[in-house]
Amino acid sequence: MTLRGRLLLAQAPLALALVLVGVVAVVTLGRVGRSGQEILQDNYRSVLAMQRMTEHLERMDSAALFIVAGERQRGEAQQAVQRPKLEAELRVQEANLTEKGEASATQRLREAWTRYVTRYDALLALSDREAAREHYFESLSPAFSEAKAAASAILDLNQDAMARKSDAQRRLSQRVNALTGVAVLAAFLVGLFASTSLTHRALRPVSVLSQAVQRIGQGDLAVRAVVEGQDEIAQLGQEFNAMAERLQRYRQSSLGELLQAQAASQAAIDSLPDPVLVFGADGALLNVNRAAEDVLRMPMGAEGDPLARAAPEVREVLERVRLHMLEGKGAYQPRGYEEAVRVSSSEGDRWLLPRGSPVYAESGEVAGATVILQDVTRLRRFDELKNDLVATVAHEFRTPLTSLRMAIHLCAEGVVGPVTEKQADLLSAAQEDCGRLQGIVDDLLDLSRIQSGQLTLNLRRVTALELVEGALGTHRVAAEDRGVRLLQEISPEAEELEVDPERVQLVLSNLVGNGVRHTPSGGEVLVRVTREGARVRFEVRDTGEGIPPEEQARIFEKFYRAPGAPAGGAGLGLSIARDIVQAHGGQLGVVSAPGQGSTFWFALPQPASSAS
Repeated sequence: MTLRGRLLLAQAPLALALVLVGVVAVVTLGRVGRSGQEILQDNYRSVLAMQRMTEHLERMDSAALFIVAGERQRGEAQQAVQRPKLEAELRVQEANLTEKGEASATQRLREAWTRYVTRYDALLALSDREAAREHYFESLSPAFSEAKAAASAILDLNQDAMARKSDAQRRLSQRVNALTGVAVLAAFLVGLFASTSLTHRALRPVSVLSQAVQRIGQGDLAVRAVVEGQDEIAQLGQEFNAMAERLQRYRQSSLGELLQAQAASQAAIDSLPDPVLVFGADGALLNVNRAAEDVLRMPMGAEGDPLARAAPEVREVLERVRLHMLEGKGAYQPRGYEEAVRVSSSEGDRWLLPRGSPVYAESGEVAGATVILQDVTRLRRFDELKNDLVATVAHEFRTPLTSLRMAIHLCAEGVVGPVTEKQADLLSAAQEDCGRLQGIVDDLLDLSRIQSGQLTLNLRRVTALELVEGALGTHRVAAEDRGVRLLQEISPEAEELEVDPERVQLVLSNLVGNGVRHTPSGGEVLVRVTREGARVRFEVRDTGEGIPPEEQARIFEKFYRAPGAPAGGAGLGLSIARDIVQAHGGQLGVVSAPGQGSTFWFALPQPASSAS
């Protein structure tokens, strides 16, 4: 016999017992249901008639109020419609007397309805509005209340009867249900015992096969399932043994070793505490480690795009880093802790800093990208404390520095007494140092405002010539002293743009000042403004010594000063310039080579209509 036949035979006793009990239960419950329906049918007819009669009475009363209010035609029409309906419902009730006391209650309703009709006809006969009003309140309204109360009494009588009969019917149903339940349980137990015994004998080979499968899952590929017979389970056991043998040979092959290496690499990235995400060349998410699944709530095994389950801020950061690497721009290094994205977790908010490394194919093309979200929660807090300390110190420096500059100025002007030539030189040097210190304090305060998110842009229309002239004018004296020429080229398409002029001029001034300081005598600094599609590009090119490639990646970092740079700054100018440009939605960069000068550029988004 086949396995299917055995299983069907094992279920036959249970099925027969349930069918027998089911037939008995259906027949018994059907009788109980019909009995209840017959018992309640007459009472329901009376309840429905009294509900309708009450409704028609209220409409009759509304018609009377229309007559009293002066709308006689409307009131007479409405009562003419309702009166025969009321009479019909009353006759239905008189023909359906099923309860004790219902006949006398129906007689009282007939008498109350007769009085109400008589007084209603009297109201219709009155043509004077005031007389009709007095008749309604003194005679008709009490008759209406009496008739309505009589109808309510019959309604209550039948509803109470329905409730009593329903309770009796429910008790009967409960007894029937109890007897049926006992019979079902007895039949079920007998059938279950027989079916279980037969099923256990039929499925005993399945248990043997299941144990073999578990051992295969644990890695024991040498296990075999011994199942006797010629049914489906025996055939399945033979196929299972063949599969186990092929798996054993497969593991011993080179492909099996490759899969083991893949599993080892997956275990390696799963061991990392920070989220790791691997993207393909087409931008699709290929793999994540366990930390990414837990922290970002984006399991790989679930249906749909795992990235769609991440927070919008996380998706935005991942998209930016992924595009940076897949567009061939190399590894992605964050500028600072301000790029960290906040992720909520059961342990509190965590700050993750993105880093990316492209994956290259043998041909040198970008075949994918790996993104690591480093947990910098504590480091970011330390950075915030450092920034707060710097801002506090800078604020505290301003007042004594202002007093010091004023005192030096008064001494240099001879206000407090004559000054010798040597003293004048010392005071002049002190004034210059105070000026540099004031610049450092201003840079620190600007940096503090930017990092705290207090940088606000006051956008307005301004010409490119005004920005360039303002930046060059600040450094003309210093350029003349060093013998450096200042030049400008402004494209007509970029004549006017919408920016924060003070901030953009600060960026230009910083770049021009750096160019003048790093350009030898006889050189030049050129400021060029052009339009590139929807962007306006500013370039500051000098003919100085250039910047080595290893320094170009760090010159925009805070407090970084290249080796051999002139003294007098704190290394904040380019960092502030970058933040201002990014606040405008633009980009800032540098193109340089040793001995060939440097070109600092930044591009600001501008609609084409802003060019005049």
